[in-house]
Amino acid sequence: MPSAITHQPPSLLQPPTVWRMERSRVWTSPLRVLPDFLILGAQKAGTSSLHDYLSQHPNVKPALAKEIHFLDYNYARGEAWYRAHFPTRLEKWRGDFLLTGEGSPYYLFYPHAARRAKHLVPHAKLLVLLRNPVERAYSHYQHQVRLGLEELTFETAIENEAARLVGEFEKIILDDEYYSFNFQNYSYLARGMYADQLERWFKQFPRAQFLILASEAFYQNTAHEFERVLDFLHLSRWQPQTFAVRNEGKYEPMNAGTRAQLVEFFAPHNARVYELLNQDFEWK
Repeated sequence: MPSAITHQPPSLLQPPTVWRMERSRVWTSPLRVLPDFLILGAQKAGTSSLHDYLSQHPNVKPALAKEIHFLDYNYARGEAWYRAHFPTRLEKWRGDFLLTGEGSPYYLFYPHAARRAKHLVPHAKLLVLLRNPVERAYSHYQHQVRLGLEELTFETAIENEAARLVGEFEKIILDDEYYSFNFQNYSYLARGMYADQLERWFKQFPRAQFLILASEAFYQNTAHEFERVLDFLHLSRWQPQTFAVRNEGKYEPMNAGTRAQLVEFFAPHNARVYELLNQDFEWK
């Protein structure tokens, strides 16, 4: 089982050098901008690659870190702490960059993130990558195994997911500052039920502020899909030297029987997504 320290938000485990850098920049936070775009998720759907490509664009200056997690478990640190991660207004005025942003893939899933984003950055452009939830769940599980946070087999983990998450959503809703390790880390199936997550965000922001991409298309035709992102953000057409895939895990294929079980499980959830977005991702 994970050690007791993992019951704290991961940001509390940062090394002292990170904390010192953040504190020094907080003093200049009134001079700093807020993000022009957010990469909301989903986890294990290509967000690291997309963030990396955008960060290399000559007119983009990213935040200090890809995943700030301000809209989920760091919200109590306050707006000044969040601004400390972004460049200054002077840099933007001089033309050092046009846009800045961050990508924290827990935002899509975390219940309070959409409301908080609406309050803080109501005009931000919102980028979402959705991956076949069967593949996403298995990749998520393998990620937890690599981190040493999961000891169960995949089949046992998904069988026990409901018990692990029981009551956690309700606790988060009732207490803005409640941190749930299980909700963040063991939500293999829940995170793939995209319709509810998207609807929370659609209640707060107009659809025109979203660009929703299929991860499969993003990896199969990266140059074309990246051009769609640049057009959406009103950035000039540009490409990195290479579209290298970030954070790609290597692991054994999923058991065929388990895959068939998950395909059946997610079928009605996927149908809701197709109807909501008026787009069939053909996730089989």
